[in-house]
Amino acid sequence: MIVRPRSFSSAVCACVLALGLATSASSQAKSYRDDARVRAFAQQWALEHHQTFASVWGVLRQAQKRPDIIRLMQPSTMAATKNWASYRSRFVTDHRIARGVAFWQQHARALQRAETTYGVDAHIIVGILGAETIFGQFKGKVRTLDALTTLAFDFPNEHPKSDSRSAYFLGELGALLTLSRQQATHTKQWRGSYAGALGYPQFMPSSWLRWGVDFDQDGRIDLINSADDAIGSVAHYLADHGWQRGLPARWATQVAAAPSDALAAALAPDILPTLTPQSLAAAGAQLPEELPSPVPALALVELRNGEQAEPTYVIGSPNFYAITRYNQSSYYALAVIELGEAIAQARQTPSDAPAAGSGPGG
Repeated sequence: MIVRPRSFSSAVCACVLALGLATSASSQAKSYRDDARVRAFAQQWALEHHQTFASVWGVLRQAQKRPDIIRLMQPSTMAATKNWASYRSRFVTDHRIARGVAFWQQHARALQRAETTYGVDAHIIVGILGAETIFGQFKGKVRTLDALTTLAFDFPNEHPKSDSRSAYFLGELGALLTLSRQQATHTKQWRGSYAGALGYPQFMPSSWLRWGVDFDQDGRIDLINSADDAIGSVAHYLADHGWQRGLPARWATQVAAAPSDALAAALAPDILPTLTPQSLAAAGAQLPEELPSPVPALALVELRNGEQAEPTYVIGSPNFYAITRYNQSSYYALAVIELGEAIAQARQTPSDAPAAGSGPGG
C-alpha cells in the first residue's frame, strides 16, 4: 500500500542527512548498532517525544540491515510493458474469489456497518483486502523494525527518488516507535511486508495511527488479528480520501476515432477527475447511458494491454481516484473494483463459486 508520508521533524531529517554517507556502515553490515546515523535519529526522536535515549536506542540498535530488501528497491533496468489483462489475471482469481465469499459471509455485519458508517461499498472494502493480503492469508513475515530502518538509512542511491523515499521511510520508522508505545507492543515484534506495511490492509505505521479504527470495539486497534478493525479502517481511509456515498467508481467505455489532440488532452490528467461529459465526448469516449446528477468531475483512464492489443478504457469517478490514494495505480484500482464485483456476484450464486481451499494462493 502506498500512502502519503506523514510530516516528520525537519530536525531529525537534517541531523541524519548531515552525517551523510561518511558514517555509513559497510554495505555488508548486518547490524545498525554501530551506525552513527541511527544513533543520532534515536537521540533526536527521544528528545522530541519525551523519551529516554536509552529506551529508544535500546530498540533501534537491534535493527538488522537487510540487503535483500535493498535489492528489491533497486530501480529496474528493463522497461516494463504494461498489460492490464495480465495484471488483472493475478488478482481476479478463483482462489481470491472463493476466499472473498467466505470472508464476506463471516464478516457481513461489519461490512454492512462500515458501508452505513462511511458510505464505502462493501465490495470495494472486500476487493482491497483481497488484493492486499488475500484476506489475511499473506500479511508478511519480515521484521518491520529491520525493513523500515534499512529503507530509511540505506535506500538505494541509484533510485531516482532516493532522498524522498529515505525521508518517507524515516518518518514511518518514527511512526512505528509511536505505534509500539500506543499498542504496548515491543517494536521488534512487528512483522509485515518488506516495505513495512502491516496487517490485513497493509497499512504503513503512520496510516495505522491516522486511519486505524477500533471497529470491533474491544478497546484497541488491531489490524493484525481483527478483520473487523481492518474493514472499518479501510472504509475510514477511503472516506477520508474523498469517497462519495452511492457513486459508481467507474464506467466501462469505448473510445472511437477522435482528433489525436483531443484524446491526448483528455488522457493527460490520467486518474485525476477533471473532465466533463462534453470533453469526454469530444475525445471520442462513449458516455454511459446514466450519469449521476449532478455529474461529478470525471477522468478518462487508459490501461494498456501490451504492445499489440488495443488499450482498455474506463471513465473514472472521484471514487476511482479515492482508491488510487490507497495505491497510486489505475491498474490496482480497477483490479480492486473487478475483484470486489466478482466476489459479490459469486455470493449470489454460491453453488458455482470455487471452493475456498482450491488453488495454492494468489
